Amino acid sequence: MASPETIPVSDAPLDSRAEATRRRVLDVAARLFRERGYAGVSLRAIAAAAGLKAGSLYYHFDSKEALVVEILDEGIRAVHEAVEQAVSALPADADGATLLETAIRAHLESLLRLSDYTSANVRVFGQAPEPVRRRSLAVRRAYDACWDALLAEAQARGAIRADADLRAARLLLLGALNASLEWFEPRRGGVEALAARYADLLWHGLAPRPAAA
Repeated sequence: MASPETIPVSDAPLDSRAEATRRRVLDVAARLFRERGYAGVSLRAIAAAAGLKAGSLYYHFDSKEALVVEILDEGIRAVHEAVEQAVSALPADADGATLLETAIRAHLESLLRLSDYTSANVRVFGQAPEPVRRRSLAVRRAYDACWDALLAEAQARGAIRADADLRAARLLLLGALNASLEWFEPRRGGVEALAARYADLLWHGLAPRPAAA
């Protein structure tokens, strides 16, 4: 019989294996919540889809609610970070229109690239119990504040009229961007084209433009 020292084991450290399993659970859960909604997913179903025993899930998450909060927060944080990085890469003298179009494009790119997490966020947040929503509010409010600051900066740079309701503008814009999860089809045009169309509507609206003199 082989000695304990010669029994084959994974080369990966225990912590990294545990983290890999935790990530697999999150990825599987995000997909299931996206497909089935909050009530349609159980910890047992998540464990089975992740190739784990139901009891093993509690090593990583102590409840379904804790798992959902992490998925909700991760989806928002990823989009938030993408928008801040894209905007911070702009020249200091970028105009307000460029500022907002860049933020719109970054939001859409991140939203659609991480669609399981972001779709789960959009679909599940309103279905989740009130305690779950409260635990996720801080991350959501931080991202709302990011857009409030972007819109205020665009207004200060002359891209938005002085009497515009910036809170209403943020709600309208983010609602439209997030809704693209339900219908966006890459074969009909890329994210950059979609961002440009949204920006055009933002700046020019739906009313006919005055005819050239």
